[in-house]
Amino acid sequence: MSKIAEKWKRFREWQKQPYRVAEKPKEIHCCYTCGEAYQGNYCPRCGQSYRIGRYSLKNALLLFLDVWGMGNRGMFRTLRDLILRPGYMIRDYISGMQMAYFPPFKLFFLLTTFSLIVQSGFNLQGKNYLESKKENTTEVAHQDARKLFSQVDFSKEKFTPEDEKLFEQTFTEMARQGVDAVDAFEEKYPNMFNLLLLCCMSGLLFVLFRKSPNIPDLRFSELLVALIYTVNMLSLFRIVFRFFGMPRAFNFALVLLPLIVLKQLFGFKWVRTISYAFISYLSVPFIYITILVTSTMVAIMGSFL
Repeated sequence: MSKIAEKWKRFREWQKQPYRVAEKPKEIHCCYTCGEAYQGNYCPRCGQSYRIGRYSLKNALLLFLDVWGMGNRGMFRTLRDLILRPGYMIRDYISGMQMAYFPPFKLFFLLTTFSLIVQSGFNLQGKNYLESKKENTTEVAHQDARKLFSQVDFSKEKFTPEDEKLFEQTFTEMARQGVDAVDAFEEKYPNMFNLLLLCCMSGLLFVLFRKSPNIPDLRFSELLVALIYTVNMLSLFRIVFRFFGMPRAFNFALVLLPLIVLKQLFGFKWVRTISYAFISYLSVPFIYITILVTSTMVAIMGSFL
């Protein structure tokens, strides 16, 4: 047990330590491109790294990754830290250590693309998560709503109880269509859904966490960057879950991961962190209601067309 406790202690110390840039080499290098003699990691004349020499498989791999924007700026370091020390990494990034990590917005689009690839069937089960039965359910509800709506005779001066019942059934179908549309959007595009959800919560999060032990003067723009990285972390875990075909129950564990980010990022005690997060989560039902009302209104307008 003492060995495990010692390893955990070293791991916790490593988590809290910012990324350390490698020391500058003391030897003199000669640039292979321009022939400049220099001391350091990069040629001051053309900017080529001193590590670039004869062509190798490693260089080929880095060039291939660079085509997709992943061959520089610590892509793999960012993925590692998002898994092992997400809050501390985000704190380091917004404090100015930006060259050490991959940009959050570019990482968001890369992970979203890879998530769609995994959901489309590139996983161990070969399951296509994009083929959702909810589409058919939504379409049936939409057709039923149109059929019900077409039965109402608008030429009457006064609606009968039967007409009022048809109205009630129509709006019920449209509301169900709105619920199906939201569920289908969350299932197909979880990254975008999580991003919209967290952005809607950003106002309360900023009010509650803008003065914290780790960041006493938080800016709203810094909070948005932190939310983007949080979505990236959730996307990374979801890709792993989908690729290995883990039960959907594992997705509920993703709800707890933002708590770890908030705790590491802002430095509050667990009780305050959970309390503030719970208060922020209270805005989620209002967000859902807004989305459902919007979806229902769109369905109503579509029925008139």
